[in-house]
Amino acid sequence: MPFRNFRIFTICSAALIAAACTPTNLPAETVNSQLHKFRVVPLAKGLEHPWSIAFLPNKDILITERAGRLRLYSDGRLDPKPIANVPKVVDSGQGGLFDVTLHPQFDGNQLLYLAYAARGQGGVHTRVTRFRYDAKAHSLADAKQIFDANPKAFGGRHFGGRMVFDRQRYLYITLGDRGDMDRAQVTSDHSGSVIRLRDDGRVPNDNPLRGKSHSKPEIYSFGHRNPQGMALHPQTGAIWTHEHGARGGDEINIIRPGRNYGWPVITHGIDYDGSKIGIGKSAPGMEQPFYYWVPSIAPAGMAFYTGDKFPKWRNSLFVGALRGETLVRLKLKGNDVVKEERLLQNAVGRVRDVRIGPDGFLYLATDDSDGRLLRLEPVK
Repeated sequence: MPFRNFRIFTICSAALIAAACTPTNLPAETVNSQLHKFRVVPLAKGLEHPWSIAFLPNKDILITERAGRLRLYSDGRLDPKPIANVPKVVDSGQGGLFDVTLHPQFDGNQLLYLAYAARGQGGVHTRVTRFRYDAKAHSLADAKQIFDANPKAFGGRHFGGRMVFDRQRYLYITLGDRGDMDRAQVTSDHSGSVIRLRDDGRVPNDNPLRGKSHSKPEIYSFGHRNPQGMALHPQTGAIWTHEHGARGGDEINIIRPGRNYGWPVITHGIDYDGSKIGIGKSAPGMEQPFYYWVPSIAPAGMAFYTGDKFPKWRNSLFVGALRGETLVRLKLKGNDVVKEERLLQNAVGRVRDVRIGPDGFLYLATDDSDGRLLRLEPVK
């Protein structure tokens, strides 16, 4: 992988761009960023804590709601009727319905994957189930459980829940430490890890912990706190994630097989009460983040910009932020982040997901009981 580990010691000196608009007058407002003028177009509202966006080949949009509904945005409107046969989720604390991801060959097989908090023997954890999407019936069918994290635990924190397919059609799943930080260093426990599977749930032969005693073979990397953003780098094909720190120490990581990303032994943050976590910021055998934030931005959702509608934003990574209610743009150059820009600060709400649509526009989902689907469009 061509990227080396790299870390930024401060938040950078890029200007903080605050939009002049409010959620009630967004359609009439234009936002000036450092490189592009754009407008924020509300597409749908009334979504209950939307968590994930996925684009169907016909340009329809699937949206998950944390409470356990899968919604369809089609022909300029949000279908009032949820898609049927979504599995029962545990909607408690941070738990619920998380990511929706299409199979790489969705055009031919109509398969999609849902990650969600599910109840099992001993408690609750993250589960992934594969379905066939029946558009005519507005329903899911042929459920097949792909992955169930173990051991289970009670409590409602740190589920992870993002999914990405790589170029070899391996499925990656993020898992949080479930609020019990030491579990992230125990490889006999799925918690605090990135999982790698075949599309049918089988474990790849070259997974780094396969065949190792007392280790879960599905684990691809570990030492993570709560990764809620994941994306495939468009040039290198590498898997990038970001994860929540505690009070500071939010991280972007480039995932490498078998690597230990340090939580909670090392971190650039402190605990919520101000106390120290672990032994410091570095330790032998533990990875440094590619980039990190102090103080925390509470990152959620991430996407590399590859479209043509905003040409000056190419080679940028977009990250949603719950804390500060902003959209962060990181300009990348080789092995470095050369600029950070903050857009829409305190203007649209908590940004839970950010995606690049097949039309080249940016799409956002806002985390609220009256959440919205938004589209960023350039203004010439």
